[in-house]
Amino acid sequence: MEEKVSGSKHVLVVPYPSQGHINPMLQFSKRLCSKGLRVTMLTTIFISNSMHLQSSSLLGTVQLDFISDGYDRAGFHETGSVETYLSRMQEVGSNSLRELINKHNSSDHPIDCVVYDPFVIWVLDVAKEFGLFGAAFFTQMCAVNYIYYYVYHGLLKLPISSLPISIPGLPLLHLKDTPAFVYHPDFYPAYFHLVINQFSNIHKADLILVNSFYKLEDQVVDSMSKLCPLLTIGPTVPSFHLDKAVPNDTENVLNLFELDSSGISWLKQKAAGSVIYISFGSMVCFSSQQMEEIALGLMGTGFNFLWVIPDLFRKNLSKELEKGIDACGRGLIVNWIPQLEVLSNQAVGCFFTHCGWNSTLEALCLGVPMVALPQWTDQPTNAKFVEDVWKVGMRVKENENGIVTREEIENCIRVVMEKDLGRELRINAKKWKKLAIEAVSQGGTSDHNINEFINNLNKS
Repeated sequence: MEEKVSGSKHVLVVPYPSQGHINPMLQFSKRLCSKGLRVTMLTTIFISNSMHLQSSSLLGTVQLDFISDGYDRAGFHETGSVETYLSRMQEVGSNSLRELINKHNSSDHPIDCVVYDPFVIWVLDVAKEFGLFGAAFFTQMCAVNYIYYYVYHGLLKLPISSLPISIPGLPLLHLKDTPAFVYHPDFYPAYFHLVINQFSNIHKADLILVNSFYKLEDQVVDSMSKLCPLLTIGPTVPSFHLDKAVPNDTENVLNLFELDSSGISWLKQKAAGSVIYISFGSMVCFSSQQMEEIALGLMGTGFNFLWVIPDLFRKNLSKELEKGIDACGRGLIVNWIPQLEVLSNQAVGCFFTHCGWNSTLEALCLGVPMVALPQWTDQPTNAKFVEDVWKVGMRVKENENGIVTREEIENCIRVVMEKDLGRELRINAKKWKKLAIEAVSQGGTSDHNINEFINNLNKS
């Protein structure tokens, strides 16, 4: 039974408006509700109109509310410019947030605390205008946040001129192991400033929360905490797959794509450990050449495979290859799928992933070994830890033209699925699954830290 911590405070949770940031903060919100707090989570008006909510009952007692980002019709796609979108979101979002807080403060349940994603740093400034308790919630792994902290404070100077990179608590890093915005800051300048400036007003926050768990990143947490005290409160994976303490919490319920249930039925017909599951998230769009290499590599393995390709990106896979996949009788392509239900199915023997943090955590929590093909943002660092620190997967290597060949893909998948190293990876994956459950269970490190957050809030 989940331990109840006394407190009827009202927490307002404000994520950055993308699926990869919304779902972790929603899972944290559900965990707070299970401990007796009232929680309202915000999304933008556009997100609220475009999300596919599996079931409103699966939100538990979390309430949803909405603010404008200035682009209610089509969100980011309405402008197409990162700089314009972020600037407009701050201007319009700040005013919209003030109005919403005033609305709640005129009700029977005024806002006591704002938990915000540091991607939207202006939320903390608004919260402090109202004298509210403010907690930063980093949705990415602690190691990535630590690297950004080093860059922001000038402890790691860009461009990087000396290798390997040595940061206390981290393994030695090469350029390919750092977040994309660090080794290539000119790639997306607006996003570079977004991730680095997360720390620009962090001194105003009352607490810092990180979506990780202590034993997963103990050395990083210990080192970073000396400079920037933090609490690990993850993994923010639905409770059914961990400690089962939150009722009806089985799946991430907010999706920006229509779910395809055909993959689950197909998966149930396959033998244990016989399927490669492939998903590169909602934002990675490969070139036609890379898609061809992936497809031919998958078919070359001889294993069954379930491949998620959002309809938006399907154009980069030729019709001939689609027909080839159908003809081989071992592959299925779907638009979007409930990932946790897939990863928890005994038929899945390997996860071929971009190593987004949510996907990485889900694989760790469900004990599934990985083949990593990271692309940008935090993914290279996540992949570094997957391969070299946690030892639960292999990272594919690009050729001199920046392409991962079919031979490389086939070889890495075969190693994970059937070689001695693959058996070691599966043993390690099961170890991390056990430790993740331990962290969120009553008395575990993350459970303790969530209680500490609540106790600090109650004292404020």
